[in-house]
Amino acid sequence: MPTLSTSRIQEKFRRLREAGAKGLVIYVTAGDPSLEATGDLLAAIQAGGADIIELGIPFSDPLADGPVIQRASERALAGGTTLRKVLQAIPEWRKRVHLPLVLFSYYNPILQYGLEDFGRDASEVGADGVLAVDLSPEESGGYIETMRKWNLNTIFLGAPTSTDDRLARLANISTGFLYLIARAGVTGERSTLSGSTRPLIERVRKITSLPLVVGFGLSSPEQIRAVQELAEAAVVGSAVVRRIEEHFSTEGAAAIERYVRWLKEGTGSSPA
Repeated sequence: MPTLSTSRIQEKFRRLREAGAKGLVIYVTAGDPSLEATGDLLAAIQAGGADIIELGIPFSDPLADGPVIQRASERALAGGTTLRKVLQAIPEWRKRVHLPLVLFSYYNPILQYGLEDFGRDASEVGADGVLAVDLSPEESGGYIETMRKWNLNTIFLGAPTSTDDRLARLANISTGFLYLIARAGVTGERSTLSGSTRPLIERVRKITSLPLVVGFGLSSPEQIRAVQELAEAAVVGSAVVRRIEEHFSTEGAAAIERYVRWLKEGTGSSPA
């Protein structure tokens, strides 16, 4: 398979490592509440101190997502958001946002777009990596080859229920980082960190030297710090999307910038 040149994602983790810092990854659903608002939200997330942005592509049957992100997908789809429109909007967003950008999608929109066309277009507009949530490693050969051809990091999900052999396979086909699910089930805020998180990270550490990013259920600086003691970065998704749902109409993107800054200040600084 083609060899990737250094991506923004890999460079970000290198800088974090050299600074002795850990990363904060923020997820938002593209098109919620609108594509125009998404650009403002991405800029606010960057201003709040995030290190990487996961940009969710809305999908009509988001089986891995809890009710908060499901509602965001419904609003985005109702507003006419599609994968093609998201890719068309990224160049304008890139004028304000320099952070690594991971496209977080179910596989069907990518397949319908066309692998080659998607890889080319995503790369040309400034995406850095892709996470196809429901794509199994057994079915990913053509996808991986195409994404790497276009210098896009391929990121896969490992879960507490994954066997060591499967975790090794996922790590072998992942570039940029390996995304670990903190708990079984769907996305959504939780009050405590799952007891399965530490054992999962310890298992994966024996398998790969890739940066480990942990998500699903995180919503406070305390939870993020607990993850960052074990992994290279923590992901906050549903909690951010819920704040967009509840506060954007009255406070705008400033509410999200404040929330991200609150999360970041509770976890320590990192290079810009």
